[in-house]
Amino acid sequence: MTLRRKVEENFFYGLSFLFTAIIVFALVQIIWTIAQKGVPSLSWQMISQEPKGGFYFGKEGGLLNAIAGSFYLAVCSTILAFVISLPVALFMNIYLIRYQRFLIGVRFFLDVLWGVPSIVYGAFGFTLLMYLGYKNSLGAGIVTVAAMITPIMIRAMDEVLKTIPIGLQEASYALGSTKTETAYKIFFREALPGFATAILLAFGRGIGDAASVLFTAGYTDYVPHSFGEPTATLPLAIFFQLSSPIEEVQNRAYAAAVILTLIVLVISISARLLKTRKK
Repeated sequence: MTLRRKVEENFFYGLSFLFTAIIVFALVQIIWTIAQKGVPSLSWQMISQEPKGGFYFGKEGGLLNAIAGSFYLAVCSTILAFVISLPVALFMNIYLIRYQRFLIGVRFFLDVLWGVPSIVYGAFGFTLLMYLGYKNSLGAGIVTVAAMITPIMIRAMDEVLKTIPIGLQEASYALGSTKTETAYKIFFREALPGFATAILLAFGRGIGDAASVLFTAGYTDYVPHSFGEPTATLPLAIFFQLSSPIEEVQNRAYAAAVILTLIVLVISISARLLKTRKK
């Protein structure tokens, strides 16, 4: 029996090591490919200028429109999703904690929404725009992306709140606190470091998605100055420029991918440092 257990342990250890090595190799390969083709095309002009005449034929100009549009879209949609997700997650873990069957159903519904492809959200947003008579714009993209990342944020916050000991809630009630006070003064403060991870997860999904904004945010060579104007994003810039037969334009797409990867990396490190400080 001891030999059998040892063989099983070694087998699953080797299997885990193999899959981990495959994932790490794939990740390194992707980053290396992006960096190899994109870094030589990076320049201050690429970051600080909007596209100019002939940009999509390999001439001068930059990706400022896509960089600014991605930030506007991701930041605003994350804020909107947070405003919706926070009270919902707290309600689930304070008011619905006694109704376990119903709570399981709510979590299952959110998991289903989490798994819905982003193109479906884009199609829904486009249909809604057509029905209301609005045009593609930054505001429409924000609403669509917020709808897509809200279930992600709620479930991530829910998992954080589930780790808070029930005794903390009971102690709060024993001291005379209401459920609302317990939710926002006790649970919120206790779960704040974990909420940073939830926000990061949603922000990363929002800034890196192209399908949900393809039909709703539109595309433009200019930085938007209002919610009613169309906006470009880095994922869409990558998509459109990779479709070009011109090698210089394709390399600029890889440069946009490098910028997007760096943005996500900086945000990830910042969230990790914030979480460490809170501890």
